Amino acid sequence: MEPKLYDECFYVQEKKYGLWYSTDKDGNGLITSLTEKLCVSATRFYLKGRQEGFSESKVYEGEVGGKL
Repeated sequence: MEPKLYDECFYVQEKKYGLWYSTDKDGNGLITSLTEKLCVSATRFYLKGRQEGFSESKVYEGEVGGKL
């Protein structure tokens, strides 16, 4: 199957074992996913984060009561 070009900036193609892969225009791997739709969505999210910067991750602290 030939790769499909999305948003004029990345390709998505089904590969081995039914997994979907995205690559940039230079062929560098970006995202691996179970479906084409999820691969496109995750790649768009990832590329937007790379372009605009990723937000700071939040850290939550807490305690677990009782015996573990």
